[in-house]
Amino acid sequence: MKRLSLVAPGVIVLAAVVAVAAAIGTEPPVFAAHTQAPPINAITNGPDAECLACHGIKELSVTLPSGERLNLYIDQGSLSTSVHSGRLICSDCHRDSTSYPHPKREFRSLREYSVAQYELCKRCHFANYTKTLDSVHYERLSQGDLKTPICTDCHGAHNVTRPDVPRSLVSQTCSHCHTAVYSAYAGSVHGAALLAESNPDVPVCTDCHRVHNIQDPLTAEFHVQSVQLCSRCHSDRQVMDKYGISTNVTSTYLRSFHGMSVFLSGEHGERRTISEPVCTDCHGVHDIEPVSSPTSPVIKANLAQTCAKCHTDATPNFPSSWGGHYEPSLQKAPAVFLIRWFYRILIPFIIGGLAVHILLDLWRVVTNR
Repeated sequence: MKRLSLVAPGVIVLAAVVAVAAAIGTEPPVFAAHTQAPPINAITNGPDAECLACHGIKELSVTLPSGERLNLYIDQGSLSTSVHSGRLICSDCHRDSTSYPHPKREFRSLREYSVAQYELCKRCHFANYTKTLDSVHYERLSQGDLKTPICTDCHGAHNVTRPDVPRSLVSQTCSHCHTAVYSAYAGSVHGAALLAESNPDVPVCTDCHRVHNIQDPLTAEFHVQSVQLCSRCHSDRQVMDKYGISTNVTSTYLRSFHGMSVFLSGEHGERRTISEPVCTDCHGVHDIEPVSSPTSPVIKANLAQTCAKCHTDATPNFPSSWGGHYEPSLQKAPAVFLIRWFYRILIPFIIGGLAVHILLDLWRVVTNR
């Protein structure tokens, strides 16, 4: 009897493993000889203990028709550090697998399984799930592109942690798909400050592209709105004063011919067709450099080449016709400064003189009568 009591737990666990394989709809899991039940102290106490009796076995997996192996092992350490730990139990998400044998479900590949499972998140996170339906990612997913990122690709499945701790994790998560973009960002003035200094003032991917309702950056609407994106930080005097950067960049741009042309174009939603430049056309998109860098596209030595992207006949002196983001002064663009003040005096003088002339004429007409 004593011998049978030692063997019985192993038989129960082995039977449960076979039941899991049947539920997935594939052949039994492939793992090394493991007929002994896991030690009692290795199984977490609590409502998930029954699930972890099987899913706590490291070798537990099944082979899908695609030839890929679906790992069914759940690391208890990662599970305990998840933000869901203590809030959710296994059956809160896997409601169709609360009994043995599990319902039979057939998936041809790992990706097909992930896409089928990710909608479980919307039971609790419905607001964020709804936002994803308006994103460029969901648009591609609805067109049949299974490579498009879903909730679990960014947040994880059982090891869900804070997405912004550390803050650099946000952009590193995006780098899993956007490798080239992340490489350019990491070398930019924004990325370098984030990765090397953990600077809280520089933007990460989601600050510009949003989090769940990610826009298509190739639309005219996004092109126009990019000025507002940049101005969120570059119009913040408290932040810009830390780095000695002027907050006049937005206002000077909007008063320029380029800025007025962009916002009077009236283009929204369609693919970008307007040619007037916005911030990113001159400074770069993900590879923005400090304006003091010798390779920056906006320093005087390189500015003519930058202008030539649109103005193909631009000469080396062409940029001199633009005052940049500087307010005209006696030191910077003195001619513009003096002409501006000339008109500030002349125009009120003319209008005031005209008003006085009209009043005097009216007074003469009244007195003559």
